Amino acid sequence: MHSDDDRIVRLFLGSALFWLVIGTTVGEYLGMKFIAPDMDAIPWLSFGRLRPVHTNAVFWGWASLGMMGLGHYVLPRVSGVRLQGKGLLKAALILINIAVLSGSIALMSGINNGGGEYREYVWPIAILFAAGVALSFVSSWMTVARRTIGTIHISSWYIVSAHIFVLVISIVAYLPYGQNGIGETIIQGYYMHQGVGMWFMMCTLGLFYYFIPDELETHIFSHRLGMVAFWSQILFYTVIGTHHFVFSSIPWWLQITAILGSVGMVLPVVAGTVNFASCFRGHGRHAIRSVTLPFFMIAVFFYITGSLQGTAEAFQTTNLLWHFTDFSVAHSHMTMYGIITFALFGGIYVVLRRTSATPLPVSAIRLQFTLAIVGLLLYTVPLMIGGTLRGQSWIDGKPFIDSVVLMADYWLWRAIGGTLMWTSHLVAIVNFIRMR
Repeated sequence: MHSDDDRIVRLFLGSALFWLVIGTTVGEYLGMKFIAPDMDAIPWLSFGRLRPVHTNAVFWGWASLGMMGLGHYVLPRVSGVRLQGKGLLKAALILINIAVLSGSIALMSGINNGGGEYREYVWPIAILFAAGVALSFVSSWMTVARRTIGTIHISSWYIVSAHIFVLVISIVAYLPYGQNGIGETIIQGYYMHQGVGMWFMMCTLGLFYYFIPDELETHIFSHRLGMVAFWSQILFYTVIGTHHFVFSSIPWWLQITAILGSVGMVLPVVAGTVNFASCFRGHGRHAIRSVTLPFFMIAVFFYITGSLQGTAEAFQTTNLLWHFTDFSVAHSHMTMYGIITFALFGGIYVVLRRTSATPLPVSAIRLQFTLAIVGLLLYTVPLMIGGTLRGQSWIDGKPFIDSVVLMADYWLWRAIGGTLMWTSHLVAIVNFIRMR
């Protein structure tokens, strides 16, 4: 890749890692509040203000910028052209960084959209983010449109489509139509889940289809199977948002549709996993010795387990047990961290190895990997156990405070696991700086 293309990609990745550290530092502080809730009395540091700072910083700062950076590394390679629209990408990077910075300050000062989870940014700030994504989309489209390779690579399908979907869902979420009463809840379910599945997951799957076979020096097992996964994800994932509101006043037919869509998601998940796992067949020793492939192996593992877990949570019986408990927190970290973050780490180190004259710090990367995976397991497994016990205590009709006391030990493990993950992020940004 030409040096100016490298520079833009690395700017995106550097910004992403910056927001990862900032966002998870806030998350680390919030984790401590679970075991020491009276540790401060400062309004700016209250849980209600900091929690959306954490989620939005890691969603729109870390994951979004990381995916865009890697996406604009992948698209030229699978299209046989140089990166197009570099000026647009520089503007996109500036806009998104301004959006996340101003959004974080606004949330800490109590300025909140109040429109539901992950859309806490007020609309002028949300417009900045959407404008940045739109510019990134134009660049992506230009790169693919000017390809010198006849067939559009499956990675391009996923990455470009992800840009389209996030723009559509952002417009729907922030337009003031249908936002009264139960309509607001329906739109919230649509927005919240499409943000995860049709932006983060869609784009990351596109990265999988390039980085995994490329690092293994093999080919995609089945392009046709990948297209089955692509179109079936669009068919099923776009209707599952209201499975977050089972037993609510949302029309029953819409709840059932969401549950059926959740079951249908087994098809693209299994199809995608077969494709990715088949790439590793016969390359196990190479994968284990590699410093980058273990990140992708973990991401694929959590893709199948976390996704099937999401399907299991959608049913009425399990929803009754797990909804509103810490089990949902564990699930969100299994997917957003276990899949998205591990895939981004793997992709970042591939890019650094190929664009830097400095050798990869292998020992430091393995340390980061160990801290991240051990931390994730210590975070999620106790919360799944504690969440199940907590849900059962509610079903049994026990006093609510009993369920709070019950969670104390599990929240301690959450804090320990979160600290290990946060430490791994410090190692990651040091590694990035060393590889300039």
